[in-house]
Amino acid sequence: MADAAVEFLLENLKQLLRNNFNLIRDVEGDVESLYTELDWLKGFLMDSTEKGNANEYMKSMVRQTREVVYKAEDAVETYVSHTSVNNARSYLERAFHVLDYAANLRSVAQEVRSIRTMVKEMYDSKKIGFAALQYEKGSERSTIERKAPIVEEENVVGFQDEAEKVIELLTGGLEELEVISIIGMPGLGKTTLAKMILRDPKIEYEFYNRAWVYVSQEYNRKEVFINILGQFNKRTDEMYKMSAESLANELRRFLEKGKYLIVLDDVWKEDVWDDLKMAFPKNKNRSRILLTSRIFSVGIHANPNRYPHRLRFLTTHESWTLLQQKALGSKQCSDQGLIEHGQRIAKECEGLPLAIVVIGGILLEKGTEIYWWEKVAGRVHAYLDLDREKRMEKFIALSFNNLPYHLKACFLYFGMFPEDFQIPMSKLLHLWISEGFIQKQKEMNLEDIAEEYLEDLVNRNLVMVGKRRSTGKVKFCHIHDMLHEFCKKEGAEQNFFHEIKEFNQGTNSFSNTLPFENYRRLGVHSGISNFISSKQFGPRVRSLLCFSTEDIILPLDLVSSIPGGFKLLRVLDGRTITFPRFPTDLTQLIHLRYLVLSINFTILPATISKLWNMQTLIVVTSSRTLEIKADIWKMIQLRHLEINASTSLPKTGKSKEDSLIRLPGILAKTRKSKDDSLKSGSLVTLSTISPESCSEDVFAAAPNLKKLGIRGQLSKLLEGKGGSTLFDSLGKKLVNLENLKLLNDVFPRSPVEGKLVSLPQMYKFPPKLKKLTLSDTLLDWDHMSTLGKLENLEILKLKDNSFEGKLWQPQEGGFRALRILHIGKTNLVSWSASADHFPRLRRLYIKHCSDLHEVPSGLGDISSLQIMDLYCTSKSAAASARKIELLIKSLQDQQSTKGSEFKLNIYPPDPPTEDQ
Repeated sequence: MADAAVEFLLENLKQLLRNNFNLIRDVEGDVESLYTELDWLKGFLMDSTEKGNANEYMKSMVRQTREVVYKAEDAVETYVSHTSVNNARSYLERAFHVLDYAANLRSVAQEVRSIRTMVKEMYDSKKIGFAALQYEKGSERSTIERKAPIVEEENVVGFQDEAEKVIELLTGGLEELEVISIIGMPGLGKTTLAKMILRDPKIEYEFYNRAWVYVSQEYNRKEVFINILGQFNKRTDEMYKMSAESLANELRRFLEKGKYLIVLDDVWKEDVWDDLKMAFPKNKNRSRILLTSRIFSVGIHANPNRYPHRLRFLTTHESWTLLQQKALGSKQCSDQGLIEHGQRIAKECEGLPLAIVVIGGILLEKGTEIYWWEKVAGRVHAYLDLDREKRMEKFIALSFNNLPYHLKACFLYFGMFPEDFQIPMSKLLHLWISEGFIQKQKEMNLEDIAEEYLEDLVNRNLVMVGKRRSTGKVKFCHIHDMLHEFCKKEGAEQNFFHEIKEFNQGTNSFSNTLPFENYRRLGVHSGISNFISSKQFGPRVRSLLCFSTEDIILPLDLVSSIPGGFKLLRVLDGRTITFPRFPTDLTQLIHLRYLVLSINFTILPATISKLWNMQTLIVVTSSRTLEIKADIWKMIQLRHLEINASTSLPKTGKSKEDSLIRLPGILAKTRKSKDDSLKSGSLVTLSTISPESCSEDVFAAAPNLKKLGIRGQLSKLLEGKGGSTLFDSLGKKLVNLENLKLLNDVFPRSPVEGKLVSLPQMYKFPPKLKKLTLSDTLLDWDHMSTLGKLENLEILKLKDNSFEGKLWQPQEGGFRALRILHIGKTNLVSWSASADHFPRLRRLYIKHCSDLHEVPSGLGDISSLQIMDLYCTSKSAAASARKIELLIKSLQDQQSTKGSEFKLNIYPPDPPTEDQ
């Protein structure tokens, strides 16, 4: 974990040198030396933790090193805060604070020197080398003593249908050798299922030569070959003397004689199959390899032509049946009290067989007293920790320890969120970036790197996708409760984060709270008003995330309680806390990178531009409009500015070049001549701004925008001035824009009074536009021809009252790239469409179109169409959609199409949210 802290510290050092060089001359040498020595420690930590930290002495050394890193981080960031705050003071304020400011700097400088001494002692100490040596010896022993995990030998509830599906894959299909993979998260029963399949009579009949081998994390090629051969022939001393290649040849000669099934259980890496496949002959007699893994890409790599079988979770009924077997000795429970608590326990295990088996064993020891079952039902996770063999913890820890170093912090961060909380992907990625977990790589931007990390965790079956966007990207995600519990426990051990809940009104304290100075991050899950009113103080806290469902308006005397108590914050998500006025102390939190601010005032003051580290700024206001006085163009780190009101932006200003700033010593080597962080134009998201703010100067200052939202009287965008319009600036300056929202808002007037007469010509739209959203524009359907000419448009969302008119006749040759079409409330009656109009359409959403007589039958000719959702439409429209469904499915059956099956969803009022 500490390498993320070190990386972030090094970035802070560079920022300090760039922006406050003249103020740190007295400690420049110490800071530079600290940089070098911490960089060495970072390498040591990365190497040791990637190996799993099995040695207790090594764990202790890692903890000590982490504490040193945190202390260094605290000292440097405190120094930056003091110098930045003082630099922002007026001449009189500086004179008034001259003594305490000097004392503060001396104190921090002494702390830096003290930490340098500690680091140097660790650097020179033989302990680290000794610990590493001890760890290597421990690793060697663990390799020799490696054993396969104990699994349930009998058939497990809920696996019968899963076994039948895999057996069908093994016994059918091609004559050539095939690899069939079973993929699933830790504890889901992959090994158990593989054992069941290997003993099944059908498999015993089909495959005379069968073998099962446990591969594991610490894979040994020679050992695997010996284990397989040993199941067909008696092991001899000669086998152990043979090379891996000779053993592979011996095994291949034996298997060539007939049909075989080899189970490779618990494979962790893609290259394992590459190492082993030479031993398995392709003799075209329907031989098979059954592979189990926690990692999706392992299965795909072994057989790119066969999608891995994802092992499902148990249903609620299956979970309760399994619990009865394990807790009552296969008895059918008749006691209503036990049934009530037992079903609750089964539900808490969330379909994870291993958790149910562990809890069942604990209940078996407790007997059938309702008292114990009720007690276990109230604290399932706590009782899982009582398992003597620590099976749940070991299974999950294997996956965690096997993670690349850069993913460990990202995974633990899921523990910050409440259980079962569906986390928006964009929010998670922005938080990871702000926390310093994502480091820039080559030409990739930070968001793309973060998304790769998330997909990697999904691929490893550690993160579950709640919903994907129509583009295939993750929209919401979460982790299983058992993994969540592991993250909380591991996070607490590392002081990575702490969860705050269960406020005790009587004692005015939190029942699970320890001194905040021990933690780097706090997640407030309930009692937010009491938390704030208690005026907590967290000098080491870097992140404060509020998940409380309680929305509060801060009393005026508490407005400064958060910035006053947590001076080194990087992340502040206070969406549920409404500030009645802007907290002036907030501008002293110069390390803030992520801020969610709920307000009920209409002006963001100029002082907010002092937050020069800000990357993501989200403002939620009860007002329809907001004015920004701050010079956001000087906030050169700012990447995402999201506001739910129509926002007036300040005039642009030119940022000063940093060419006169000298970067001393080795840190100068880290600077690039074209460092993106030193230039304006970092904005990627800007939403939503007023039409009046859409000037050429504004968009020239934000040339890298990918997402833009405009809200207000949109007709002003199209008003001509000197032969040009404000909308012209979009096409000219925003050449990278992919997502555009145009929300027509003329409140308090009726939308009819502000309707658009026309759309700009096609060439005036941004050239890379992929997604367009319109609302309340009340355009005539004839203007859809303009949108149809946008070559890269993939998603078109026509929200309520975007278009009006009873007839829509699309032009042929348009919408060549369109994949998603959303039509909201409109008075449309008749619509003609076919594959000539929407050749690549995949999904169609029609909402509240009560006048629409029918869905065009020609849509049935679109081969790419996968989903059609109708919400609150007429009966005749629903009937026509069903006819299209029958037509498409008939064509798929005739053509034996193996693609995604067409789905028609017809909803009553109150439909679910679409996945866009």
